[in-house]
Amino acid sequence: MTQVMAELAELEDPKTRKVNEKHGDDHGVNLGKLRALAKRLKTQQDLALRLWETDDSAAKLLAILICRPKAFERDELDVMLREARTPKVHDWLVNYVVKKSPHAEELRLAWFADPDPVVASAGWALTTERVAKRPEGLDLDGLLDIIEAEMKDSPDRLQWAMNHCLAQIGIEHAEHRARAIGIGERLEVLKDYPTPPGCTSPFAPVWISEMVRRQHNG
Repeated sequence: MTQVMAELAELEDPKTRKVNEKHGDDHGVNLGKLRALAKRLKTQQDLALRLWETDDSAAKLLAILICRPKAFERDELDVMLREARTPKVHDWLVNYVVKKSPHAEELRLAWFADPDPVVASAGWALTTERVAKRPEGLDLDGLLDIIEAEMKDSPDRLQWAMNHCLAQIGIEHAEHRARAIGIGERLEVLKDYPTPPGCTSPFAPVWISEMVRRQHNG
């Protein structure tokens, strides 16, 4: 454990930290180098648990990469998510651990309406995953109703997650596409988001149209 923390400290780079801090992350470790370290360590659940207990974001990210996602109990994952306050740790925890957990659906339902917007954003991220991969049983009209009523005034992280869900509904479900685009056009969420050349805008009407165009052309 001490050796691993020392290696993480060596990987710390002030320039990387400066870039990360603009996105709300508080570490300066290059993610490619972090993944290389994780590959060398392989899966080590006990070490992952100890790394998670540190107050260090790079250590938490490493813990996510070397843990065994299916080994966590539902309540453990709930506590971990509430401890994951920086965007990258939160994002990786949801995508690399919770989505692979047998408790994912139960946690999706619990987090979806949580009063904490950061926790709720995880519920929306898991819902977006289901919209894309297992939409059976989801009330897509009901989701669009919530997005229409709440997305405009939601805090950034929750708004971003709702917007992703809106776009995914429009991309994957032709019967809801016109409504999804219409909601995006009315709310104008992320309409002016600075998008680098060659990247797709996160503004839902543009995002939906572009992805549908690619599906048809591909």
